[in-house]
Amino acid sequence: MSTTEIDLTALAAQDADALAIADFLSSCTHAWPGRIAATVTLQGCPWLCAYCGTPESHDPTGQGRVTWRQVVEQLSSHSDVVDAVVFGGGEPTRQDGLVSAIREARSLGYEIGLHTMGAHPGRVASVLPTVDWVRFDLKGTPGMYEHITGSDTAGFQAWASLEAIHESGVEYEILLTVDPTVHTRDNILATVREVIHRGFHAPVLQQPRRATASVGYRRALRGRGLYDVITHEDLPDLTRR
Repeated sequence: MSTTEIDLTALAAQDADALAIADFLSSCTHAWPGRIAATVTLQGCPWLCAYCGTPESHDPTGQGRVTWRQVVEQLSSHSDVVDAVVFGGGEPTRQDGLVSAIREARSLGYEIGLHTMGAHPGRVASVLPTVDWVRFDLKGTPGMYEHITGSDTAGFQAWASLEAIHESGVEYEILLTVDPTVHTRDNILATVREVIHRGFHAPVLQQPRRATASVGYRRALRGRGLYDVITHEDLPDLTRR
């Protein structure tokens, strides 16, 4: 077994009750396009992205605020109105009880979604057989990751995870947050072109989530958004090699 592989059987043996859950939302319409989904936000992330939309879940040593049993109780009573359960974070694949939780949620009749940044490519690859859909949070080209995340290995890890997702056959969406504090027009064009060059799905561009970001980040934004970096006139250039 290589260093990027994780034994799925070993992961599945971990108890879902050990999950550190930062937040639980019984239903929403934005976590998985076309689905009404419950969302389980798991605690902990190894990266330090300034625009993080869930800063309260960043600390990997943080204690969960919701128990898995509380989640299961809610899921058991909402199956008539909710289609799916989406596990996100933080970085959900870092927690050993994830596969066990996925299997329990599936046993209740739910489809399973995963939101990941790809920080742990071996774990991502091992979890993929248990999910129906993935949203991948892309930061930029591999070379941009250290500046954005603070990790010199993040670019390799993220793009290796994206490769695994693409090759798995699981349905997926790539989400690229355009951060005016770090991205330039050329950064975004280069990122989209590399995604397309590698044969992946073209990414969806979005603005940072101001409401849930830190005060310092909102101040650094100075009211800027996606269209201060890239405009509609740039869109025809996105697919050029």
